[in-house]
Order: sequence, then structure tokens, then C-alpha cells
Amino acid sequence: MSMSASTHSKVDTLRFRDGCLELIDQRVLPTTVRYESCSSAAEVADAIRAMVVRGAPAIGCAAAYGVALEALRLARGSENAFDAELSVGFSLLATSRPTAVNLFWALSRMKSVLAETRPCSHAAAAERLLAEARAIAREDVEANRKLGQFGAELLRDGTTVLTHCNAGALATAGHGTALGVIRSAIEVGKRIAVLADETRPFFQGARLTAWELAEDNIPVTLITDSMAGHFMQRGEVQAVVVGTDRVAANGDVANKIGTYMVAVLARRHNIPFYVACPLSTIDLGTPNGNSIPIEERDGEEVTMIGGQRFAPHSVEARNPAFDVTPAELVTALITERGVVFSPDRAKIQSLMASR
Repeated sequence: MSMSASTHSKVDTLRFRDGCLELIDQRVLPTTVRYESCSSAAEVADAIRAMVVRGAPAIGCAAAYGVALEALRLARGSENAFDAELSVGFSLLATSRPTAVNLFWALSRMKSVLAETRPCSHAAAAERLLAEARAIAREDVEANRKLGQFGAELLRDGTTVLTHCNAGALATAGHGTALGVIRSAIEVGKRIAVLADETRPFFQGARLTAWELAEDNIPVTLITDSMAGHFMQRGEVQAVVVGTDRVAANGDVANKIGTYMVAVLARRHNIPFYVACPLSTIDLGTPNGNSIPIEERDGEEVTMIGGQRFAPHSVEARNPAFDVTPAELVTALITERGVVFSPDRAKIQSLMASR
């Protein structure tokens, strides 16, 4: 690995400027770098639904800012409409995507803050909500750096890591979860290379992970999803590190479609399968993976690439956006409070109760 590799991502996934939330448009990366500007909850919800912003932690941060933007907008209008219309904003954001639990965690936190501001003016409440959204984004970066340090200890010098989808700075407020582990390992002087699955059908690995790592001069090689087993069989993968959109109370994890196959292959080849996530992704209210809602998106994402259809028009396509990996296939969860090996219900409850 070249020592010029950067451990600090150059990516601003989301930023608050001039009263608006700016989101890097992840639909057009890597060929175009542009930002979409949002000034209301409805616009943020649309951006989440359309995958302008994606990745569970980033979705949570964006939703928090969406609440703050709506409160700021309403505070300038009718006093009587504030509560009712802000409630509508919460609802719009809550229905934007179903699987990423960080979305609902962030909205719950913003509701709690709103309840604490009841004696205040609407303008003061809006400013307090904005401060909370900023705190959520700041804490996400801090959590990613902490879990990155824990995860870095698991990777040996010279390791090639296979990752699936994008769990980097683009999926968070900064540093990343799975890629945060890789960045942190490099930061302490370890030589780490990455095999990035392309991640059909939205190509988050090809378009986002590969771009993000290349921008930071971190060695990355792109492979198709169907090549993962081949490289494992040849001994060219020493660890798998992925992110997750929701961890159930028993340790089952939901992540981008295709993750389950990678976990099965890793077990077959005795390769550790690590899942990196902040505590906000752990959902004690979801008992197991069967209870995790799996978003099914438009089949055209499968039958079309870049606006060009390549499958017969008579053929229908299924497009589940996530799958569930059973806890028994997870070597460890990597969190900001430490590493949980062979996660199960008791270990996760203990983790969440620790301070």
C-alpha cells in the first residue's frame, strides 16, 4: 500500500448551509459530483426515497435535519399550523424507507427533543431541533471513529478485505462503518487492500465504494458479486467487513441484498465475517431477522442500467433491496462500545445496557 493513502474521507455526504440541507447525489456518482438542496421535510423524504442519500446512518442524519428544516420553515408561518404540519413532516420522513432503523431512531430522538421545547416559542423550538440534528451528525462521526478503532484491531497487516455495498463516508455522516474500520486500520500503519463487490442492482460497490476508496488512495479492486466465492476459494480474501441497516435483538442483521450469500461463502471458507455498525442500528424492538421489514423496490432497477433496458419487456423482475444474515454466520459485531463476538440476544442486551 502506498503511504500516501488518506485516512480522512474527502466526501461531504450531507452538510447544512445557508438554511438548507445539501446532500451529495449518490445516484450520479462517480461520473458527476453534485449536491441536491432540501429545505423541507418533504424534500428530504423524497431524497431518501429516491436514494439521493442512502446508508442507514446517513438516512438517520438526513431525517433529523428534515425535521429541523420543517420546523424552521413552519416557525416563519402561522402559529396555529406548526404542530399539525410538523407532525405531517415526521410522517413523511417515517415512510421514506422501511428497513433502515436509524431513520426511526433519529425521528424518535427528534420527537423527544420537540416535547422538551413545549414551553418555548416555535422559533426557539426550531433552533433546538436544528442543534439536535447537528449533534446526531457529529455523534455519528464520533461513533464511526470509535468502532473503526475497535475494528482495526481485528485486521492483520497485509489483509485483503472483501466488502459488499457501501458502508463508507457516503453511507454515514463521515468516516464510515465498514470502510471506517479499513480507514482506521490504515491509520495505525497496517497495509489493507479492498475487494469491492459491485453490488447489483444499484451498483453501490462499483459506483460508490470504489470511488470513495480511490479518492482516498486506498487500494481497491472491483469484482462482480458472483466472483466473491472464487477469490475466497483462492485464498485471496482474509476478512469480510460489511455494514448493516438493522440488527435484530438476537443478532440477525439486515444489509444490502447479496450480503447473506457473502456470509455463507465466508463460513464455507473459514473467513471471518464482521458487521460494523453504530448502536443506533441495533433494534431491541425487533426480535429476529424474520421481523425486519424488507423493502422491495421497482423492478426496473434490475432490468435497466443507465436508462437502457437489457431484459425482455415481457419479463418481470423482483427487487428486494436487503436480505437477512442469521446471527450464527456473524463472527462479530463491531460497535463504538466494543466488539461482540458470536452475537446473541444476551450479549446484545448487555452491550446496549453498558455505559
